[in-house]
Amino acid sequence: MSPLKSSLKFLPALVLTLTGLALLVIGTRLGGRDAVFIKAVNLCMECIGLG
Repeated sequence: MSPLKSSLKFLPALVLTLTGLALLVIGTRLGGRDAVFIKAVNLCMECIGLG
């Protein structure tokens, strides 16, 4: 197998990883982390009957 083919084998995984990291950073900067945390807390409180 040529070196070019072996390096192209990992290209889709690299592209998806970098895209995921970029979206994670964008979501964090836009305040998405806080919204997800609040939803998780509310869900947990409902499950144990405190909410």
